[in-house]
Amino acid sequence: MQADMMMKYNVDMVFCIDATGSMKKVIDMVKDNALNFYRDVVESMENAPDQMQKKSINTMRIRVVIYRDYKADHDMAMMTTRFFKLPEEEEQFRDAINSVQAHGGGDEPEDGLEALAYAIRSDWNKEGIKKRNIIVVWTDASTHPIGYGSSDPAYPGGMPRSFSELTEWWGDEQMESPFINDNAKRLILFAPERPAWTDIVDSWNNVIHYPSVAGEGMEEFTYREIIDAIYNSI
Repeated sequence: MQADMMMKYNVDMVFCIDATGSMKKVIDMVKDNALNFYRDVVESMENAPDQMQKKSINTMRIRVVIYRDYKADHDMAMMTTRFFKLPEEEEQFRDAINSVQAHGGGDEPEDGLEALAYAIRSDWNKEGIKKRNIIVVWTDASTHPIGYGSSDPAYPGGMPRSFSELTEWWGDEQMESPFINDNAKRLILFAPERPAWTDIVDSWNNVIHYPSVAGEGMEEFTYREIIDAIYNSI
């Protein structure tokens, strides 16, 4: 297929990364491959076995949301970046990732739903006919209920008040999301089969779930498997 006949997508991705101690392997994996990430995704698309389904990337941007636990980590519980345009801003993307250290977390559940709320409300690219707004969550832990850490002074304003409201932020076939394009959105969960991740898998649309082993730091996943999961969501 000629390049000018390929479907060209504007791709925005938000990486929500559990940055507690057990997740060091995944964080190091992302760090090690930050400068290669764009080319690896493009290469996977170019090598797609089905010639009639080949796609290409017109623009790609990546934003990072690092999360832990508000009650245990306070003002270190959440770190967010702007979108980095790749490959032009690969160095800035790498520097942001390299600043992340795996530590903290307190009890086993973390504040993953707040990280997901941050991701859903991203400043998504609205240009172009073909778009993908992809959120990728990496964690080996369950998540606190939304608002669990709201008594901490570092807890942000504007968060959803319940899981039902977070679900409305995501949207469904009957009610469009106020924040993310319903045709473009994809949620990739590398997460254990524990509440509320299983609730999301069971009730949200456009979700792809790769179950991780709780407390194992996602040791079972390789970088290539992660790239393939992202490529298959575009």
